[in-house]
Amino acid sequence: MGETEKIRVLISDDVPETRENIRRLLQFESDIEVVATVKNGKEAIQLAQELSPDVVLMDINMPDIDGIKATELIRQKHPFVQVVILSVQDDQNYMRRALQVGARDFLAKPPQPDDLIHAVRRAGKVAWDERAKNLQAAPVGLMSYPQTGSKSTSRGKIILVYSPKGGSGCTTIAVNLAICLHNEETRVAIVDANFQFGDVAIFMNEHGKNTILDLAVQADEIDQELISEVMTINSTSGVHILASPPSPENAEKITAEQFTKVLRQLQQMYAYVIVDASAHLTDITLAIIDACDAIVLLTIQDIPSIKNNRIFLDLLQTLAVPAQKVTFVMNRFDKRIPITPERVSTNIRQKISAVIPLDEQTVINAVNKGVPFMVDNKNSPAAKGVYSLAEVLKETLMAKDSEEKGKSPSGVN
Repeated sequence: MGETEKIRVLISDDVPETRENIRRLLQFESDIEVVATVKNGKEAIQLAQELSPDVVLMDINMPDIDGIKATELIRQKHPFVQVVILSVQDDQNYMRRALQVGARDFLAKPPQPDDLIHAVRRAGKVAWDERAKNLQAAPVGLMSYPQTGSKSTSRGKIILVYSPKGGSGCTTIAVNLAICLHNEETRVAIVDANFQFGDVAIFMNEHGKNTILDLAVQADEIDQELISEVMTINSTSGVHILASPPSPENAEKITAEQFTKVLRQLQQMYAYVIVDASAHLTDITLAIIDACDAIVLLTIQDIPSIKNNRIFLDLLQTLAVPAQKVTFVMNRFDKRIPITPERVSTNIRQKISAVIPLDEQTVINAVNKGVPFMVDNKNSPAAKGVYSLAEVLKETLMAKDSEEKGKSPSGVN
C-alpha cells in the first residue's frame, strides 16, 4: 500500500445509527476513507459500481436485497472489491454462506473497534493486491485458488492437520505425526501455517532465522536449492521445518497464491508435507484444503468442538471435497468422559478412524522440553495413538493412489 493512498470503504446498513457509528469508528484512521453510506443492498450494488470502493462493510439483514445476495452480485461484477459481513446473528451458517459468495470476513455486530479496523485494513490490502494483478475475471467462490499442476503418485503427499476449534492439539499431533512418518526413505517436511502465532519450531526446540516469509516473497522464483537454504533441520528427528513468520504483522504479507506455490514445490521434494494450520478459516486454510491429499480433522470431547466439526464437515461437502480426504481423529480421549468416539461418529455421521488417548504428563513434558514424545517416549499412550494415526493415513493414501491409477487412461482395469 502506498504511503498516501487510503482504503476506500462503503458502509451498507439499514439502521442509520449503525452506519453513523461505524463511520465514526473509521474516520480517525489516517489510512481509511469512508466514501459513502447506504441503507440497503440495492444501493450498495449501485454505488459499488459507481465508486469502486476497496472494501464494503455489509449488513446481512436489509430490505429488498439482503447482504448475502448483494455480496454475491458485487463480487461477480467487481472481484477486486472485498466485502466484510456484519451481522447481529453470530451464526456459523451465515458465515458459511457469506464465504461461499466471496465475502472476505465476518464480524458480529456491534464490532469491536480494533477488530473492525483490522478487518478493513486486511481486506483493503487484498483489494489493492488484486487490482494490481488485474484479477477482474477471478471466480467468486471459495475454491478460486490457482492450480499449479495436477497431483500425481510421484509427488509427495500434503497432509493438513486441522481443527475448527482452537486448543484441540493440532500442533502436537502435526509435529509428532511428522516425526512418525519420517525416515531415510521418506523424508518429511512440516510447515507452520499459523502465520500469527505458530509454535511448530518451539515445539521442536528450533529457532532458525528463516521462515515461510522468505519463500513466499519469492514464490515465482523458488526452486529446490532455495527451499533447502530456508528449511530448518530438526536436530533430534531429522524432520525439515518451515517455520511461521517472526511477528504477527508479517502474516498479511503472505497470500494464498504464494503459499500454494510453496506447497507445490515442497511436494516435489518430500514424501510427506505436514501442514499445521490455525483454527480460523482464512484464505490460506482454504488454499491448503484445496491443495492437500488428506485432512487430519481433530475433535476433542466437548460439545463446542463437536459442533464446530459438524459445521466444518458440512462446509467441505458444500465445497465438493471428497469424504475420503478426511481422517477424523479424537484427540485427548478420556475414558471417564461419556462422550465416546462411537457417539461422536454417530452424531456427526463421520467415522472416527483414530483415537489418541489423554496423556497429559507425556505431552506437557514434551512441549516444555522442546523434544516431541515420538523422539524420546515412543512407548507412551500418546505415541501409540500417533502410530495408529500414521498407519491409517498410509492406508488411506495408498487406497487413493490405487483408485486414481484405476481411473487413469493408462491404468490397468
